[in-house]
Amino acid sequence: MERIDLNCDLGESFGAYTIGMDSEVLPYITSANIACGFHGGDPLVMERTVAACARAGAGVGAHPGFPDLIGFGRRNMAATPDEVRTYIAYQTGALLAFCHEQGVRMTHVKPHGALYNMAAKDYALAKAVCEGIRAADESLILLALSGSQMLKAAGEMGLACASEVFADRAYEPDGSLVPRSRPGSMIKDADEAARRVVRMVKEGKVQAIDGRDIPIRADSVCVHGDSRSALDFVKKIRENLERENIACLPLERK
Repeated sequence: MERIDLNCDLGESFGAYTIGMDSEVLPYITSANIACGFHGGDPLVMERTVAACARAGAGVGAHPGFPDLIGFGRRNMAATPDEVRTYIAYQTGALLAFCHEQGVRMTHVKPHGALYNMAAKDYALAKAVCEGIRAADESLILLALSGSQMLKAAGEMGLACASEVFADRAYEPDGSLVPRSRPGSMIKDADEAARRVVRMVKEGKVQAIDGRDIPIRADSVCVHGDSRSALDFVKKIRENLERENIACLPLERK
């Protein structure tokens, strides 16, 4: 039977600010990427989110990003590979502490925002991401964009990895994500998003923004739950996957 992990970014609230619909989306996902304080999240939110994932049976992963709380980690930074390695190790280690506290085994690390997109194309940054993960816990799985430099670096370093696809994002012909600033970058119809996900899993293909089919590998699909309409996407995608006899299961080492 075909299988797929459904991941979602959680724990991005901090202080007096509430971001996302974590409790509503948890029943529909199989893995959570928990913010570690740099782009969102704080220690109390991290601890509570690990506990909530444990109760829901969702896999727990770290979601480290650039130290850019004001920009929500979506602004490119001129960080060196050594700085990126340290950012990843620091944030992953912080979440590992809460996992140890609650007897939860962390499964993966998914870089956030601008760091994710930059490391997808820049091999030096991709290698730094992998080195940071290995420094924290070499058993963790890197979750990264299908076809990206991060997966190449992980393979060369012997780090476990999984290919991620996006339900609500348009793709460039080279397999990268269309920038959010461009028209057509977001898939706004839930039925269309669900059909695209099923095709990515079953056929290993997705239609790029120029209409061409491109190859893609789907081990995990990112679904967003930070609005009511996005929550509807999560439900629709899970329903369609199960209708197609595609098992929704957390990430695991191969």
